[in-house]
Amino acid sequence: MAQSPRTAMTFSPPVMEARRWLDGVTHPVDRPLINVSQAAPVDAPPQAMLDAMAQIILTDPAAHLYGPVLGLPNLRAEVAARWSRDYAGTVTPAQVAITSGCNQAFAAAIATLCAEGDEVILPVPYYFNHAMWLDMSGAVTVPLQTGAGLIPDAADAAALITDRTRAIVLVSPNNPGGVEYPAVTLSAFRDLCRSKGIALIVDETYRDFDARSGAAHDLFTDPDWDDTLIQLYSFSKAYRLTGHRVGAITASQARLAEVEKFLDTVAICPNQLGQRAALWGMRNLDQWLAAERQEILDRRAAITDHFPQLAQNGWELLGCGAYFAYLRHPFGIASDDLAQRLVAGAGILCLPGTMFRTAHDPAGARELRIAFANIDRAGVAELFARLAAYTP
Repeated sequence: MAQSPRTAMTFSPPVMEARRWLDGVTHPVDRPLINVSQAAPVDAPPQAMLDAMAQIILTDPAAHLYGPVLGLPNLRAEVAARWSRDYAGTVTPAQVAITSGCNQAFAAAIATLCAEGDEVILPVPYYFNHAMWLDMSGAVTVPLQTGAGLIPDAADAAALITDRTRAIVLVSPNNPGGVEYPAVTLSAFRDLCRSKGIALIVDETYRDFDARSGAAHDLFTDPDWDDTLIQLYSFSKAYRLTGHRVGAITASQARLAEVEKFLDTVAICPNQLGQRAALWGMRNLDQWLAAERQEILDRRAAITDHFPQLAQNGWELLGCGAYFAYLRHPFGIASDDLAQRLVAGAGILCLPGTMFRTAHDPAGARELRIAFANIDRAGVAELFARLAAYTP
């Protein structure tokens, strides 16, 4: 009997599915659509970066050719130096690879870790693309329920580890929950993973918008960090380079030798223009990025400022930070139904919690994710006013 192809083993891309809910729906001029479905900036990079990119196109012939599979050496060195400085640890260029976005970094990491039937622990609610890739890799997603504030507990994870467990994946600041994992939480997971001989994958796509000052963790201060830790990063959010697909993976040199096999087969090398833009951004846009962070933090504050009008109607704010607010709704219908009704009924496109949990997890039916990166304080106020006035 023929087996199903790998892509048939997982669900449809959630953001694409949600966009289809817009088909045939018109929105009044005085109530335009508020799109809080996708965690990606919609504006172009800043003008100074666009000018630099134009010059790269015109004057750097190598920007149009294949490059090293593991990425531009200067960008690898810049990431290593920045991580060493920011985390007060030691990261070398040989421990950094550049990828075609952070999703590819995750896919590459899993390819080096998992065989058919191996298990990976994901705290729930999880980032859906992680679960999708595990499905298509033949790996098993093991959900780890989170506690108060959506923070996972290493002791709970320990009870889920079997002889097939290959990694635990943490996303901080979290997608979809927005919460920032305490440093002690990350250290506890590192210690657990090291004791069990498995990998700890830490996705820090949203590190540039962490509300805390200083290093978010001390994982890189451990001189032997690379025996356990695999860190992932994306340049998409920091520099608005979403379409140029530039990410990074920081791990042991031995693991990156395995990563190189995957990357060479899938894309040969990362986007050359995007890599050079990311390098230029790291060298020139610290002040601009600091202002971007403050704007995101103000939008986060707007969420908490305006939430009481929803709380009095029975809504709960489960998590808030980075680009996200994660809500529990008070209605007697499932969140996937509610999210679709909100498109026409309130002019809001958001994602239901059912997209961030396994199909048999009932908690998702009560949850919604709001990605607020593209709505300002006034947009947050309008969003919450519409939610407060809405009844299914």
